[in-house]
Amino acid sequence: MKNIEESIVEAQASSKNANMSATKARRIINKIRGCSYEQALLLLEFLPHRTCYPILQLIVSAAANANSRIGSSKSNLFVSEARVDGSTNLKRFRPRARGRGYPIKKPTCHVIIKLREKAAIGSSDSTKDKETFQKS
Repeated sequence: MKNIEESIVEAQASSKNANMSATKARRIINKIRGCSYEQALLLLEFLPHRTCYPILQLIVSAAANANSRIGSSKSNLFVSEARVDGSTNLKRFRPRARGRGYPIKKPTCHVIIKLREKAAIGSSDSTKDKETFQKS
């Protein structure tokens, strides 16, 4: 089991109880899933949604984790997995007419982003193909 986990080269960053709706965060996450690190940064920087900035911070944090733990450069990274899970709703009350209270639900979500190296996928297969091609 340890050998399988060690062979996977990826870094992750997660945000728990982020103050954004899960559906609004999924709208952004679906656009950056599978993109390279630079493409994801450009997309998040110029999209006009409020949820882009916390997700941008997560991607930068995951890239810093990859740099410190794996030692990979940021140009070789891409978003391998991006997931948004719903969390609890903060319940607040707003005063209304005639002394009544109106409930306000402030949704929160968990965002998990994993970055992986481009060369880590199928790197052993491509080197084997190059060696067999050179021998024949």
